[in-house]
Amino acid sequence: MTKNKYHLLCVFGYVFLTNTVIAQQPAQYSLYMLNQYNYNIAYAGMDDYLSATGVFRKQWVGLTGSPTTQNVNVHLPWQYLSGGAGLSIQNDILGAERNTSVTVSYNYMASLSNNMRLSIGVGGGMVQKAIDGAKLRAPEGNYEGGTIQHNDDFIPIGLESAIAPTAGFGIYLKNKSLEVGLSANDLIESSLDYGSNIATSVQLKRNYHVFAAYNVKISDALTLKPSALLKSDLIQTQADFSVLSEINDNIFGGLSFRGYSSETVDALVFIAGMNITPNVRLAYAYDLSLSGLSSHNSGSHEIMLNYNLGKTLGGVIPAKVIFNPRFY
Repeated sequence: MTKNKYHLLCVFGYVFLTNTVIAQQPAQYSLYMLNQYNYNIAYAGMDDYLSATGVFRKQWVGLTGSPTTQNVNVHLPWQYLSGGAGLSIQNDILGAERNTSVTVSYNYMASLSNNMRLSIGVGGGMVQKAIDGAKLRAPEGNYEGGTIQHNDDFIPIGLESAIAPTAGFGIYLKNKSLEVGLSANDLIESSLDYGSNIATSVQLKRNYHVFAAYNVKISDALTLKPSALLKSDLIQTQADFSVLSEINDNIFGGLSFRGYSSETVDALVFIAGMNITPNVRLAYAYDLSLSGLSSHNSGSHEIMLNYNLGKTLGGVIPAKVIFNPRFY
């Protein structure tokens, strides 16, 4: 058994030691500052027009069973309901485990001033977790001759899956310079029961995100955007700190650092991107691992493509018609 496989099996062995599992924090993304709706549903419509984003991330390249994540989301302002609406689909694969979610949301937006908007959003959907027991090995198992016999009630022999509802809440405040957001996901902390073939069940753990960013205009051609994202389930907490620079509202790049203490230091992230057209933005991030896993992987890659329609769907809301009868 290779050292990478040993580390992966140790992780899954720990996960299946008890019959109830508390899920880890949501999937990791490095381009969080360019894809705010992904973690805060209250951001829907804040791009002013229909905005569609696709993200692909491969984490810890070279480590067997390392996470592979895809996310697609679409959101837009909804003038008739004084807010915005969005749809998000995510697929996260970690070794023998697959997590798939589909959520929809609505948020109400109010103008606090000429430049400041406040958005409050709610959303919900479904989460599916699947475990392929054929990819796992137990210390007491029998695997000779192609046989899969774990001899462990907590590990399935084949593929098992479960579905549960999920709900979220978010608040987002934005003007031309400042952005602040707070969101909570998996509010109802649903349990996923894999059924009679496996004694393990999984409980979704409520998690929180706090985001802040500020645009600093250095000159007509150069803008700096420092940002931070705090992620927590009130047991474990992680933080990202980033600075992006953008030239002529077109080419951009910067650095991000993940961690806030010796125990949480995870990666140094290099970010680059550009607006391919006025409506299409491409971004790439490379994570240089700094944690204890750094000797077992060659970093992480993330690519993001965003399309902004740039015009209002369906036109503006028609003015109310007032009938004025005349008498002759």
